[in-house]
Amino acid sequence: QAQLVESGGGLVQAGGSLRLSCKASGSIYSINAMAWYRQAPGKQRELVAAITSDGSTNYADSVKGRFTISRENAKNTGYLQMNSLKPEDTAVYYCNANLDTVIRNGMNYWGKGTLVTVSS
Repeated sequence: QAQLVESGGGLVQAGGSLRLSCKASGSIYSINAMAWYRQAPGKQRELVAAITSDGSTNYADSVKGRFTISRENAKNTGYLQMNSLKPEDTAVYYCNANLDTVIRNGMNYWGKGTLVTVSS
């Protein structure tokens, strides 16, 4: 069994920065694509950023130029560096990853989320 655990959320003032981490653990062979989603109160979950196995990235328009997604394959960990944070970035941030595991290849997993609160 595999799992994803996010960390790094918290309270920050507008204009500040946070770095989220997503650690994959368990019986994992490799991480394929990895992504960060967020869900603000009363809103649908939305894609924030994604990164493929070869390092290609894409971002939501609302975070382009402010957020950077990256991964460290040797540590089975992904990151989301968030700069110039705005109050509208306040949300629970979820890690999503497509993993090759001992059970099956290409399984999709979600973390439980980490709360980011940006004060004005």
